[in-house]
Amino acid sequence: MGYVRIVNETSPESRPGTGPEAGAAPGRIVLLTTSHRVAPGLLSWPAWQALRAADAVLCADGAHPQLPYLREAGITVAEASPTAQDLVDACAGGRTVVVVATGEGEPALTDGLARLAGSGRVAMPELELLPASYDLPGARLLDLVQVMDRIRAECPWSSRQTHEGLAKYGIEEAYELVEAIEAGDRTELREELGDVLLQVVFHSRIAEEDPEEPFSVDDVAGGIVAKLIHRHPHVFGDERAETPEDVKEHWLRTKAEEKRRTSVTEGVPLGQPGLALAAKLASRTRTAGLDVPLPQGEGIGYELLALAARAEADGVDPEAALRAAARVYRDAIRAAEGLSA
Repeated sequence: MGYVRIVNETSPESRPGTGPEAGAAPGRIVLLTTSHRVAPGLLSWPAWQALRAADAVLCADGAHPQLPYLREAGITVAEASPTAQDLVDACAGGRTVVVVATGEGEPALTDGLARLAGSGRVAMPELELLPASYDLPGARLLDLVQVMDRIRAECPWSSRQTHEGLAKYGIEEAYELVEAIEAGDRTELREELGDVLLQVVFHSRIAEEDPEEPFSVDDVAGGIVAKLIHRHPHVFGDERAETPEDVKEHWLRTKAEEKRRTSVTEGVPLGQPGLALAAKLASRTRTAGLDVPLPQGEGIGYELLALAARAEADGVDPEAALRAAARVYRDAIRAAEGLSA
């Protein structure tokens, strides 16, 4: 749509003795940006002030989600796509024009304004970028949920996946995350965290389709939020915790009450790697104050059990320690082969 000049009862052009000929004041251009991750109409107070004080409000996108709310609030918005020169002309005489930016921003317009300003031949209006709404921390998670919704609906592979079919990927991604942490590679760490997050969102999306017990990613997030608050009364309540040990003790006590467990071994997944399983059992036993001697038997399994329990008592993760030693062994093998590590 071409440029449309808006003149209303608040415009200087509608009053005698005003207009471009009344003075050389270059006026003001306000580029109003909004976030699609915030509900339309929830704008900052400076944004509403700018909109109400403007002589003209323009928007190139007739389907912009903010438009119904602006018009409901009494703001006259013209659907127009002005050039940079059009916009400068519209500001002549000291007028203020607000441009409600589209979702892609207004690159053509801002580039054109920059060229005009750089030419030195035009008296440029005052230029202001005014964010009208901001993303809150975690806002991009909404994008992930929307993208996952579309992929689940339209991708031939993703639309056929099940919890059972994806289980192996969850294990793989968790191991790759651990590897990135141990390698100290922060670029890889960020990527692997994203891959783990994808598994959570993917499984939650699949769960929505269950005919008997559906739940959504909001249910998942709501559940963990409630759990964290309940298990951190020293943060959200009146209890006190002076040391990490105090926090861990309360966490385990609360967890046991929630789960109504009769044994400290309940909830320990037997399918995890052997060293991790042995260390977890030793940790649960030690934390509960139980005196349970390690079983004595013949074979490497009992020797590894004793090593894992000793490592846990010393504050060492036996799985991580073995992986570190294995990496050194791998490098030695590659060196013997004449290859770099």
